Amino acid sequence: MKNIMENTKYSCEKYIMKEFKFDYGRVLNDMPVEYATRGTPEYDDDGNITNAFIFCHRFNGNYSSFDELGHLVGPDSILSDYNFFYISITSLGFPESSSPSTSGLRYEYPQYSILDCVNFKRRFLAEKFNIKNVLGILGVGFGGYEAFTWACEYRDEMEFLIIGNSAFKTDGNRYIFSKAIDAMISSSDDYYDEDIYSQSISRIMVSINRLIFSQLFSKEIYHNLSLREIDALMDEFADEGMFTEIYDLKYRNDAVLEYNVEDKLTNITAKTLIVSDSQNTHYTLEYDTYPLEEKIENISFYIFNGMDFFFSDDYSEFFNVFIEFLEEFKK
Repeated sequence: MKNIMENTKYSCEKYIMKEFKFDYGRVLNDMPVEYATRGTPEYDDDGNITNAFIFCHRFNGNYSSFDELGHLVGPDSILSDYNFFYISITSLGFPESSSPSTSGLRYEYPQYSILDCVNFKRRFLAEKFNIKNVLGILGVGFGGYEAFTWACEYRDEMEFLIIGNSAFKTDGNRYIFSKAIDAMISSSDDYYDEDIYSQSISRIMVSINRLIFSQLFSKEIYHNLSLREIDALMDEFADEGMFTEIYDLKYRNDAVLEYNVEDKLTNITAKTLIVSDSQNTHYTLEYDTYPLEEKIENISFYIFNGMDFFFSDDYSEFFNVFIEFLEEFKK
């Protein structure tokens, strides 16, 4: 067996996918895909990679978000001897992979769904690595939407799922939240102008990112921060969000508004671990976590309090959870 530690260096790469057909029919050619890998692939007798572990990032993330979980998963983590081949892909619609901004199409980019995001990654894995089936998928937030959709639509293509702070549909408060973002974007008279960094759009992007910040941490964390600390963190988050072009955000939010796989959850056959923050403001145990128990047969839950990790990098609480869940998939 090859030693996964032979290839632990983190590096970003680009691949040009020949073409991609969106769910509603439009086709784009020469689609860039930003990705990174860690670890060493293992092959079966037919030359197929058997240890692919796919990471799907959050709403404001990209391929590099995988590093945020480096202590839990990855060649340098507690799973260093599990010999997984990790592949982290910047999703469809996000900068550097094919997106409204990267393509230059801006508001003329094809409308896409969460299913398109999944098929974009499946097409890339097939073209680049000849991977039809993956070992497992880890999705966080928006990435959880992809993981749920992948497992619902292509149930035989993975053996396990790990989904953190996510949901199986957009409804209730999340629907209102996304509709508010849509209304803020639509309010700009400069949306169709050439100057994507006009003062009008810049003000809207700052406001949207402040709104997104309100859903970033748990209720307890916000309660325990001083107003000065909240202001500082919110300003920092809003400044970082200024690098997101309004068209990328608009299309991404549109995909979220249409997301709903509730009626397909019973299709999931992969062993599933749901990891949820009991105090999360955007995803709740009552409506997003516990209802899954009646929908997915082979499922387990781990509930934690995000406040325990806000001021500390000690994630040892999760170590045994991940080790035990993934033990049977160790290569």
